[in-house]
Amino acid sequence: MGSGTELIQHIPRLRRYARALTGDASRADDLVQDTLERALSKLDLWRPGSDLRAWLFSLMHNLFVNQVRSAANRSIQALDTLDEIAVEGSQITALAVRDIGKALACLPAEQREVILLVGLEQFGYAETARILGVPQGTVMSRLSRGRERLRQLLEGEPASRLKMVK
Repeated sequence: MGSGTELIQHIPRLRRYARALTGDASRADDLVQDTLERALSKLDLWRPGSDLRAWLFSLMHNLFVNQVRSAANRSIQALDTLDEIAVEGSQITALAVRDIGKALACLPAEQREVILLVGLEQFGYAETARILGVPQGTVMSRLSRGRERLRQLLEGEPASRLKMVK
């Protein structure tokens, strides 16, 4: 990675993922900066020929997890925007994106991360598993549960389908 050009080309995607993780533009920018600083300082650990984007997302994920663990307040704020996603100019599309953002914010972090990496960033299951440091089967089950919960939220279904027994 000579001049850093390869690193620079991944910044928009890192920023989008960071905004979805943190729910805050300022915190996302800090996370991207921390990720880039870590990448530059640990550049000797990156294996040339391997997927640089996956390596950067792994660094970001680990930094984010460490930040959440060390924070006194462990709650994740609601996503404030998904403006990094290219959308059509219609109000209906804008409202749909807003609703998806709110629904994503309601998901557990583990499910949200997998949905964002597979659905938005288009990583495969194996790549996502490496980024998150979990087995591929865990990625698949989190994705399945996350998609189902997202569908329920967007359709206005209650959190549980358990029936009361008298």
